[in-house]
Amino acid sequence: MKSEEKERLRNLLCDLGSAVQSFVIEQRAGLSASQLSKVSSVSESDTIYAIDRFSEEALLRWFEEHWPTDSPVEVVAEGLEEQAPVIFPKGPQLADTLYKVIIDPIDGTRELMYDKRSAWVIAGLAPQKFDDNQLSDIEVAMLTELPTTKQSCADQVSGFLGCGREGIVAVRQNLDSGMTQEVQIRPSAADNVSHGFAAFVKFFPEGKELTAQIERELWQALDQYGEDASPVIFDDQYISTGGQMYEMLVGHYRFFGDIRPAVLGSLGLGHSLTCHPYDAAAGLLLTEAGCIYEDPLGGEVKGPLDTVTSIAWVAYANEKLAGNLRPAFKKVYLDHFGK
Repeated sequence: MKSEEKERLRNLLCDLGSAVQSFVIEQRAGLSASQLSKVSSVSESDTIYAIDRFSEEALLRWFEEHWPTDSPVEVVAEGLEEQAPVIFPKGPQLADTLYKVIIDPIDGTRELMYDKRSAWVIAGLAPQKFDDNQLSDIEVAMLTELPTTKQSCADQVSGFLGCGREGIVAVRQNLDSGMTQEVQIRPSAADNVSHGFAAFVKFFPEGKELTAQIERELWQALDQYGEDASPVIFDDQYISTGGQMYEMLVGHYRFFGDIRPAVLGSLGLGHSLTCHPYDAAAGLLLTEAGCIYEDPLGGEVKGPLDTVTSIAWVAYANEKLAGNLRPAFKKVYLDHFGK
């Protein structure tokens, strides 16, 4: 795909993110947490809450009204599984589509519906390969913040394959005036995790004890865990993969790992509440920003562009940090799960 085409598609995804953001802000006005958190349905991939339906409506409306007719696209998104295949513009068949876009309309539903923390719209676009499409095929990616009610600003980050850190477009919009300003994409340059944020996903009771044990063993191996009065590693449980990736991009996190598939699998538990391909669709942005984003055992993060496959990933803020942490992490990981 040529750079000009990737830039055109990047702008389209940003417009989509902004449309979903505006609609969610408008529709949630005046609604209580109990109304927004009402369970709408339970799918194979996740629980769908009332607030999720707002984003799905905005998503479909935007594609109907704005997706260019010369670029037929298949849309894969959480909440749209029963309608698959979803194709825009209307008319062409799946075989006619040029692109596949995978979207999480609200990543971080649980925190947003309680007005606790921002959620994110996540989108990744790849040339169409039908059933052969993998996360590694994504060439354009976007993150758009869905703010809490007390926020007056919200961020958006986007980029494409080969753009590099300088080519990533990151802006902060004043939601009252519409004015925007640049956001600095600057992952941490630290070569260790001392006095910084570094964590593993352990949102839910299931698997939390084992994940904490792995985390403790890693920090012990790195001499970052002891009986000092002041801890030197800070934990943070942002219940949004998009939010976690944003925190890496702007330098708030030094390391983050989501190893739920291995943890839950080893315990004989289900995989519904794991990271899925639509959650990981913006991983391209980490790579372009200079972070090391990879499978827990190294190499590319693997997974088809669907809504059900469980995805594991880790991210290091930079190459030197990865070189210092990766060997110890891999050893602890293999001690528990093998290859």
